[in-house]
Amino acid sequence: QVQLVESGGGLVQAGGSLRLSCAASGRSFSRDGMGWFRQAPGKEREFVAAVAPISWSGGRPSYADSVKGRFTISRDNAKNMVYLQMDSLKPEDTAVYYCAADPLNRGSKFAYTYDYWGQGTQVTVSS
Repeated sequence: QVQLVESGGGLVQAGGSLRLSCAASGRSFSRDGMGWFRQAPGKEREFVAAVAPISWSGGRPSYADSVKGRFTISRDNAKNMVYLQMDSLKPEDTAVYYCAADPLNRGSKFAYTYDYWGQGTQVTVSS
């Protein structure tokens, strides 16, 4: 059974940091693009970051403009894990964060290309 499980969310003050983890199981995800999305109350789910497979461009990352320079996505294929390091957090980063796997597109910014999703982890940034 393919499963993605996020962890690491919580409550943090503005300017602080959190590291989200995504544990993948059921099969190897080393050839999938992996992404992070977030959804705030009353808003649509939005792209945060993605990382391509290591075999393609060495695992090139991509970021939404709103998090560029503050967030870092990484992957550990040996552990079937994906991470999102979030620094300089802002109240507008408050959302439920989802990990997702994109088997065909090497990690796009479009949610519809992702076949597998985790249940999400809440991140709350206080001002």
